[in-house]
Amino acid sequence: MRHMGIGCLLLGLFLGGFILPGSAVADPPTLEEYLLSFDYADRREMKISSKELLVSLVEGEVVLVDIRFAEEHAAWGVGFGLKIPLNELPRRLAEIPRDKIIVTACPLKDRAIIAMTYLRIQGFETRYLTDGLLGLVNNLRGDNAKLFMRLLAEENAGES
Repeated sequence: MRHMGIGCLLLGLFLGGFILPGSAVADPPTLEEYLLSFDYADRREMKISSKELLVSLVEGEVVLVDIRFAEEHAAWGVGFGLKIPLNELPRRLAEIPRDKIIVTACPLKDRAIIAMTYLRIQGFETRYLTDGLLGLVNNLRGDNAKLFMRLLAEENAGES
């Protein structure tokens, strides 16, 4: 019974892409249309590693969306990015910028792939974090964390 949520999400994507009333996206593709046009370039473009993500975050090109459940956010997480649980994503699309590449992430990548697909169908330029939040955390140990946070602060100060 608890897997019905994912089934409903995928069924909704197949049947029409979960178009929200008042959505800013004109005629987003259905999942069927997305799949029929899917090719090797799409396969490469849908992925980003944590090392690539860190560079892109510092350059201000991407926004990380952590799609884990609220309890997971409360227990552990990263101090940057948006925290929007997968089961809240359809209602919170307005919080996600459309002028940046969106990178979806969860501990591994299963939920991130679902979120990435849903957001693509909604018209967002989206990738999923291939090594998940666990890989990201592994890349942000010690001096790497210190350097990343300093560079991120400098980038954010430059945008002000």
